[in-house]
Amino acid sequence: MLDLWYKNAAIYSLNVATYKDGDGDGVGDFKGLVSQLDHIAQLGVDCLWLLPFYPSPGLDHGYDVTDYYNVAPALGTLGDFVEFSHQARLRGMRLIIDLPINHTSEQHPWFQQARADPHSPFREYYVWSDTEPEDSTEGVVFPGVQLSVWTYDLCARAWYYHRFYQHQPDLNIASSAVREEIFKIVGFWLELGVSGFRIDAAPFVVEEIRADRPPTRRYEFFGELRDFLSWRKGDAVLLAEANVAPSELDHYFGSGSRIHLLFAFLLNQHLFLALARETAEPLQWCLAALPRLPPFAQWAQFLRNHDELDLGRLKPEEREEVYAAFAPSRRMQLYGRGIRRRLACILGNDRRRIELAYSLLFSLPGTPVIYYGDELGMGDDLALPERWPVRTCMQWADDETGGFSQPAARLRYDMIQEAEYAPSKVNAAAQQRDPDSLFNWLRRLVELRKACSEIGWGDLSLLQANVPSILVQRFAWEGQSVLILHNLSQAECRAQVDGFSVGQKLTDLFGNRVYASEPGEDSMIELDGYGYRWFRIVQ
Repeated sequence: MLDLWYKNAAIYSLNVATYKDGDGDGVGDFKGLVSQLDHIAQLGVDCLWLLPFYPSPGLDHGYDVTDYYNVAPALGTLGDFVEFSHQARLRGMRLIIDLPINHTSEQHPWFQQARADPHSPFREYYVWSDTEPEDSTEGVVFPGVQLSVWTYDLCARAWYYHRFYQHQPDLNIASSAVREEIFKIVGFWLELGVSGFRIDAAPFVVEEIRADRPPTRRYEFFGELRDFLSWRKGDAVLLAEANVAPSELDHYFGSGSRIHLLFAFLLNQHLFLALARETAEPLQWCLAALPRLPPFAQWAQFLRNHDELDLGRLKPEEREEVYAAFAPSRRMQLYGRGIRRRLACILGNDRRRIELAYSLLFSLPGTPVIYYGDELGMGDDLALPERWPVRTCMQWADDETGGFSQPAARLRYDMIQEAEYAPSKVNAAAQQRDPDSLFNWLRRLVELRKACSEIGWGDLSLLQANVPSILVQRFAWEGQSVLILHNLSQAECRAQVDGFSVGQKLTDLFGNRVYASEPGEDSMIELDGYGYRWFRIVQ
């Protein structure tokens, strides 16, 4: 029987360099991560997603890789990685690692050999043009920061293509040698205990670029990678970053033969639009618009991640609504399309709205993903450039380094100092002890989500309520059903739900306060402002 473990999992995303310093040099490392695995296990998640930890100049937070077969020296050794992988398995956690294979660092030996010798076998690893391309701004990913997608290299005497920054030359997916190299990288890390890979910038990974013709995409490569992965480790998965239109999604899922999980970017953007408007309609529309997934496929649901909150698929007027509600200042916005703030800051550090957002996340069809620090309500540092405000050091204790490193250590990455979000106010040690903390509340939600396997495996029905701010979801699987209500408005209400009758018995599983266990005789369900209620339907 196939092990579709990801259908009912919870994923925790972290950056080793900013998580915990185990040797006192001011940089997080695998030794430090191992020392805090019990914190993650206590939260109840069963899968870790590690952001890049490979050797890198660090110009793009590790996504500019110089060696795919090693660990950055500041983070430890391959031996440290293997020990970490072992300790994670002992705690019942699987491991997904980032796979940034759209590009390398310009300092990667492959690129250095390619630029130095036109006859080098590594020349074909990258995309070159002997003449200056006519339009070098088409496809710029970071407008206002990145000026071009083609850069002239004096050594190579040619232009090279880079979808992202100029220090990140794109790999050439049309090259069979590049594809074989990717398979080797995947095989290498599978042997060290990895259970899956997060494919960074998936649409651009398969984009075949030539200076003299429009780009084409080799989607079949995802199927080839899936086949390789499945033969090497049958329960390993591919998790892809693909912020694309619904009509393009089947190219990635491949009717169930390509990518296992895709981040639900469109749903994420409409979730924040719904929160801004305090009405359920944007979520209802988006849930109805998304295609039905193949049996083996799954959504990866998230609130925030290590990048900007991308609103690029909203209409301009919708994007302005979200900005007005959650990022009214220009310094909170990025690239003309996104928000560079952490979840707690976006929601004004309002515990009611944070709980509502998380309850929505865990009730959406798919696998929930938590970004490190958000389980504590950590803040951001808007003084940092671009996407870096949300990539600060994890806050473990109330001391001068936030428990991240030894006292008086010089930290390489920033620690939040703002009073409301400083370690003296927000830290893991205090929240682990406090039964009413956000951490312990979220732990209970993770536990509940795993008990409601209908959400991961079953079919979703959207029911209508008499109040526009109410989102009503019903999930059914193998004769079991759950009914989940969210009130996106600050006004309390009593909801009449279509499709629910007085004769049906509801068992109250979870809510923002203790309510009467059953709806009243009129079948009205009471909800507080920003309230949520989870029920099991007893037939």
